[in-house]
Amino acid sequence: MKYKVVVVDDHILFAQALENLVNTFDEFEVLYHAKNGQEFLQNLEQSEAPHIALMDINMPVLNGIETMKVLNTDYSDIKVLALSMDNDEQTIIRMLKAGAKGYLLKDIHPVAFHNALKTVVKKGFYYSDEVANTVMTSMHKPENDEIQLKEREIEFLKLVCSEKTYKEIASEMFLSPKTIDGYRENLFEKLHVKSRIGLVLYAIKNHLYKI
Repeated sequence: MKYKVVVVDDHILFAQALENLVNTFDEFEVLYHAKNGQEFLQNLEQSEAPHIALMDINMPVLNGIETMKVLNTDYSDIKVLALSMDNDEQTIIRMLKAGAKGYLLKDIHPVAFHNALKTVVKKGFYYSDEVANTVMTSMHKPENDEIQLKEREIEFLKLVCSEKTYKEIASEMFLSPKTIDGYRENLFEKLHVKSRIGLVLYAIKNHLYKI
């Protein structure tokens, strides 16, 4: 069995190169290439759904985040690996919240890319070291390693999943920015994560924030 893949990217040369690369892997084959999210969604109504969609974020007509929201509702079985040249934290968070199962930088090495495809099939998600560093430790903590969170920490975590800045979160919680910095650093240590992305992943996994 070969896992079916669709490439969704408006950069034709990149998409063709990606398609050729995927087709060299024994376990995978590309069904087709769509130039934007709208074209992809239209194709889904008429043809076989892929196991994996490799989807650019910045596209005309319908971008990756907007497309991801539709897929998460209507085609939740498709595992989306987002593609971008940008490792901006807010962009990553928005894609995770929309339901993406992974986030790859376009300069990823072919061997690492192949591993990403195999990992998302096997585990259901993939996050590269370049993007998420060691935040995935929060996704694999032993179940018996219970973490006790205070009510205000939970409130803070929920707000972290929004697009608000830390300064805006401080204002909404009626706390000083310095106090919010303290919440953040304490949670980094308590949850064994190193970035805001790690906090978001923890909140999603533990049902503190629903995508």
